[in-house]
Amino acid sequence: MDILLTEHVRISVWVLYGILSLLTFLGLCMKSKKKNVDNFLIRLKTFWKIVIFLTLAFSCNFLVTVCLLAFISYLALKEYFSMIPTRHADRRALFWAYLSIPVQFYFIYIGWLNMFYLLIPLYLFLLIPARMAIVGETKDFLKSCACIHWGLMVCVYALGYVCAYFIQTFERPLSHGALGAVLYVLYLTILNDFLQYVFGKTFGKHAVTPKVSPHKTWEGLLGGVLSTGILSIWMAPFLTPLSHAEGFVVGMGLACCGFLGDIVMSSLKRDLGIKDTGTILPGHGGILDRVDSLVFTAPIFFHYISYFYN
Repeated sequence: MDILLTEHVRISVWVLYGILSLLTFLGLCMKSKKKNVDNFLIRLKTFWKIVIFLTLAFSCNFLVTVCLLAFISYLALKEYFSMIPTRHADRRALFWAYLSIPVQFYFIYIGWLNMFYLLIPLYLFLLIPARMAIVGETKDFLKSCACIHWGLMVCVYALGYVCAYFIQTFERPLSHGALGAVLYVLYLTILNDFLQYVFGKTFGKHAVTPKVSPHKTWEGLLGGVLSTGILSIWMAPFLTPLSHAEGFVVGMGLACCGFLGDIVMSSLKRDLGIKDTGTILPGHGGILDRVDSLVFTAPIFFHYISYFYN
């Protein structure tokens, strides 16, 4: 199955490359004047690789996109299991957790949406503790069950929604295809993270959750939510069937969801006593550091348009 590339989708991608090129040019110009620009350039270089990688994947057929998301889910789950404490008795359960990735994305590829909905929330929820009970180790049993299933929900189930847009059948067709909706979510999620950071650095004084993330301020949150909503006024009708007014409301809603995803992952890292979830993305940390907001925004927007456009 080929992925529909509308004119608006192509324009949005070229705009993204233009913005990245401008930021790279400005960063190189300031490098000789400001020493702290090096970290920015490292992060930008990694972001270039991510964007090019995603562009190649979405430009090919659906199978390539599914394989890409399955691989990202595998890296995220591997990263997660390397952080949390697991028992020796859990190794068989971890095998089934990893095995669920190709099965889950196979269901997505063949368009079996009901099994995509049920495999991890229901069947893995039953299978994992059953397999662990057979081993017979009862110490920290509940803790291990909860940790493994939470990781599956975040790293496999929630991320799988990025592909689910392509197999959902809409009675009111998406004006710019499934890819338009996916890019809309990706762009808003990334912009919201950036804008909340900028407003927080510039005006931030009052922390939202001091014990979880003291650098996340009310000024940054409100500035990011409002500015993301304003940007969505233009982006929503350009990439999705949403109107300008609906785009403003949905944009602010997704910005709030992205913030919640961020602080949830921050809470996890605080609990485990780590700064980043990994080192696979230079300047950015790990996979989970970058998809923390997306695991909230992608499923929520999917169910929003599924409800109103089905």
